Amino acid sequence: ILYVSIHSLHKISKYIGQDGAAPQLSKIGSDAWKQLKARTKRKIKDIAAELIKLYAARRAARGHAFPPDGYLQNELEASFIYEDTPDQFKATNDIKGDMEKSYPMDRLICGDVGFGKTEVAIRAAFKAVCDGKQVAVLVPTTILALQHGKTFAERLSEFPVTVEYLNRFRTAKQRKEILEKLKAGTIDIIIGTHALLSKDVAFKDLGLLIVDEEQKFGVASKEKLRTLKVNVDTLTLTATPIPRTLHMSLSGVRDLSTIDTPPEERLPIQTTIAEYDEPLIRQAILREMDRGGQIFYVYNRVMGIEQKANRIRNLLPEVRVTVGHGQMSTRQLEKVMVDFLDGQYDVLVSTTIVESGLDMPNVNTIIIDRADRMGLAQLYQLRGRVGRGAVQAYAYLLTPKHTELSPDARKRLEAIAEASELGAGFRIAMRDLEIRGAGDLLGAKQHGNIDSVGFDLYTRLLAQAVNEAKRKKTRFEQAVTETVDGETEDSRLWDSGTVDSETAVQSGNAVDASMQSPLTDYLADLETPFDMEDPLAPPVQLDLPIDAQIPEWYIEEEGLRLQIYRRIAGITHVESIDEMRKELLDRFGKVETTDSIPEEVENLLFQIRVKILALKAGVERIGRELDQLVLRSEALENMNRPAMQRRIRIGLGMVDDEGIDPEQSARVARRAIYLPIDEEGAWKVALVRTLEIMAYS
Repeated sequence: ILYVSIHSLHKISKYIGQDGAAPQLSKIGSDAWKQLKARTKRKIKDIAAELIKLYAARRAARGHAFPPDGYLQNELEASFIYEDTPDQFKATNDIKGDMEKSYPMDRLICGDVGFGKTEVAIRAAFKAVCDGKQVAVLVPTTILALQHGKTFAERLSEFPVTVEYLNRFRTAKQRKEILEKLKAGTIDIIIGTHALLSKDVAFKDLGLLIVDEEQKFGVASKEKLRTLKVNVDTLTLTATPIPRTLHMSLSGVRDLSTIDTPPEERLPIQTTIAEYDEPLIRQAILREMDRGGQIFYVYNRVMGIEQKANRIRNLLPEVRVTVGHGQMSTRQLEKVMVDFLDGQYDVLVSTTIVESGLDMPNVNTIIIDRADRMGLAQLYQLRGRVGRGAVQAYAYLLTPKHTELSPDARKRLEAIAEASELGAGFRIAMRDLEIRGAGDLLGAKQHGNIDSVGFDLYTRLLAQAVNEAKRKKTRFEQAVTETVDGETEDSRLWDSGTVDSETAVQSGNAVDASMQSPLTDYLADLETPFDMEDPLAPPVQLDLPIDAQIPEWYIEEEGLRLQIYRRIAGITHVESIDEMRKELLDRFGKVETTDSIPEEVENLLFQIRVKILALKAGVERIGRELDQLVLRSEALENMNRPAMQRRIRIGLGMVDDEGIDPEQSARVARRAIYLPIDEEGAWKVALVRTLEIMAYS
């Protein structure tokens, strides 16, 4: 058994790796785990540096600043037949805010299937068209191009907007005509596959590029995309859940918006796990057909798929059945899918090719044969193909008759059945879904690193690497490239002495925020509260003469008490301490005699404050020795210790009313600072002030 201090509870997290594999354990007392973390962080630093470089280059580039919303934009948004979800509203505002800036937008919208990403994209496209710009919508499949073409055209039919789509269903004559109109500027929005990246495609004035599921494009297409995105606003849509922890790790480097609130009219998918049973299959298909709907039947083996379709035809002769799988020619498969989309068939028997992409609101029943052979993420995404509208959807997960399932298969099926509520993609935070989300955003080569240390620690290491990279001088040098009359506006302020780095960082308003320049962004980054939780840093050891705990009488439920311990121990910003104190007062009440939280809990918050400042100051240990408090720090060896002692004593003189004698208050030795402990408790004030002086001097 390994006993963990309450002050380290925030370091415990559930291991999330790929495919549910158990991690390799390190021996207690060895350096193996420390070395593994260090190795992983070295690899992570490369990706952090690349992210920072791309971010700075984008901020330095010149883009088109779109004007604020006009009458037509307000009319379009008011004509939306549904109420915006809070996430949709926020994502829309995020996008429009980006478009109105002078540097190119590069925002990623992550949202569960059917949660309204397309509506958000249509609003962005319309804003661009209203300012005379053209919009290109890039999609991974021909059918999706056709589908988006219809969706955009229908939604914008009341407005003077020309929408066209380009795919292999177009004849050579139609294609030529569309390309000519595109070049002349008479087409406002063009939707197509990677064919849009061809050399013969020219725009009169492209202002916005919308990319749907970028990770599904090949390497060559992605390279062409990069050249197209340089000075054009870019909006990327993905249905792969991006975990909130990863979102926070990349905050300020990659612009992300998540849409994880379901539309009000959506109903949870009713999920049934059952052994293969033809009467059940018949009942499920007929019920869907009785209400005018269609059915997906997933059978993930090409060999035998025709026989499976024939069994359904024999079972239900009146039902129109078609077959689709990945070994068909592209044109043949597209015809099957388009015919099914047009309602020419009732049941599509297919492999997992229906896993992603198409929006078929008329399909509200899915039957998955041999569901025990599929991974959790695959099952989740397959089930997400139904239930896109306000109709009750059904999912049947079938397993073989009279067969004992493996424990893992049973767990997967139980998990998918339990996670049937809306937005479950974000709640389940499933192993492979999270890994896939990270891979899409960071690159597949990161998968091995995630497996090594687990997803939670990986995201903390990534956040740390990003913070370090953001503070490097190169970040500042790359950022200041925006030129006004041959020199940067920021440079002129800097060189003229109007603003210096210390004033800029400390005052916050020394540089006018309205400038929206790379330098002010850089300074804003520096103002971000210090992140104390470096996963590689040795922990600050505290041994203070106080009773710091959460009394059982204050929070009686043990599980909740541990949860609050973990949250307090995980606080990384001094500002968050006051927020936690307010929350405790609100949730658990106050002590009548003090009109505040219990003294022991207040001491716990004090310890966190000391820990944050100590890490910032480079102090490794604070403990009591006789009647003195000793702050041990290796960094003192390289400091001007007499000057530090003088600074601390002057600083402590400001709290003379608290009983501190500045001449006897502090002694700075080679590797330690000594503070006296008094019975009045003024040593707490002296300790915090000393750490602040060390941290910010």
